[in-house]
Amino acid sequence: MSVPAAFIGVVLIWATTPLAIKWSSEGAGFLFGVTARMLLGVLLCLVLVTLFGRGMRWHRRALLTYLVAGAGVWGAMSCVYWASQFIPSGLISVLFGLTPVVTALMAALWLGERALTPMRLLGLGLGILGLTLIFGHGLKLGPAAVLGMGGVLMSVLIHSASAVWVKRLATPLNALETTTGALLVAVPLFLLSWGVLDGELPTDIDPRTAWSILYLAIFGSALGFILYFYVLREVQASRVALITLMTPVLSLLIGHLANRESVGLDALVGASVLLIGLACFQWGEQWQRRFASRSA
Repeated sequence: MSVPAAFIGVVLIWATTPLAIKWSSEGAGFLFGVTARMLLGVLLCLVLVTLFGRGMRWHRRALLTYLVAGAGVWGAMSCVYWASQFIPSGLISVLFGLTPVVTALMAALWLGERALTPMRLLGLGLGILGLTLIFGHGLKLGPAAVLGMGGVLMSVLIHSASAVWVKRLATPLNALETTTGALLVAVPLFLLSWGVLDGELPTDIDPRTAWSILYLAIFGSALGFILYFYVLREVQASRVALITLMTPVLSLLIGHLANRESVGLDALVGASVLLIGLACFQWGEQWQRRFASRSA
């Protein structure tokens, strides 16, 4: 599989995931929705491991990678599923777009990757400004929306820390191994969370909820994570996070067309400023060098 194809696949899957998360939680509760998704996902991964005849490696570094990746899946997905009760799916994707900044800062500390340059500081400032505008919109929507946005930001922190840690471990595992191992760690945690905090099976699940859970299990959990960990292994950690720079616009459009979600003008302005800041953070230096060479 080529890295560009895997990259595009992750973008498309992640663009549709926020709305699917929202739909999967509406009729069954967010804890049941995420637990059912991950349980089906790990079963599918185990089937793939069997079909491809690839055994799982269980040495110390592999186990540590599974633990770090699985804890990241559990923490990040729990937060974002909880947050989906309070804010539109498109806004979830926009806020998750902060992942490149957080990942790059963590990669600079843990991996020695270059992060804080003048253009990146400009991008960071614009990102904070956009985030402030979005939170201002959230205050108008009420305290529940602010809690939802806080939940997504917590998810970003957990996701970024897990990604950088997995990259730092640099364990020579294939993407299917990493995904299966991560889900084998995450699923018991999801089952425990659901059992302690909810523990009730829904009596009536509407078709849209059921199909959303199935879609998330196949594409969001199994295929999506396999492609993600494959790209993470092949590409610099801060570059992998560019995926979340491309998905917000698609997610906003999908949420509007498929779920009739509307976002206020101030939130759209904030989202635009945030995305411009993220673009400066990632490509500002390249733009600066090109401008300087043309001027010369």
